[in-house]
Amino acid sequence: MVRAEDYEAPDAPQPTLADLDGLLANVREAGLAVDKVVTGAVRELPQGVELSAYRITQEALSNTLRHAPGAAARVEIGYVLGGLGLRVVNGPPPAPQQVKSPPGAGHGITGMRERVSMLNGEMTAAPTADGGYEVTVFLPVPAAPAIEEGS
Repeated sequence: MVRAEDYEAPDAPQPTLADLDGLLANVREAGLAVDKVVTGAVRELPQGVELSAYRITQEALSNTLRHAPGAAARVEIGYVLGGLGLRVVNGPPPAPQQVKSPPGAGHGITGMRERVSMLNGEMTAAPTADGGYEVTVFLPVPAAPAIEEGS
């Protein structure tokens, strides 16, 4: 399902994981301390996987800013055999008793789940033991067919 607020002009370039550093710079400017860790051999992935991974990261970081102001976050991207692993985790807000959930559309986690489901992936989103929050995603990527020598 595409929501009106997610709509972009069809000819607008869609963000990919290569654009992630720009997103991280923006959330840092908004006051979120965030680290990024990449493991595995970085490779180009299908556009749907790239876009979904970017958007899921964007939403998870937006949720951190909204629901855990002052908390630090970490984005982990793992290029693994068979797909892409993505983990966005934040610590607890420094003053949790002062954090009130702001009013909003409430589509964030649902939208992430829809993106993951469209790609036959898996996702968990839950509070952590220390009072933070974690979103973990695996997006499968079919192996590229081997190119035969002499072809």
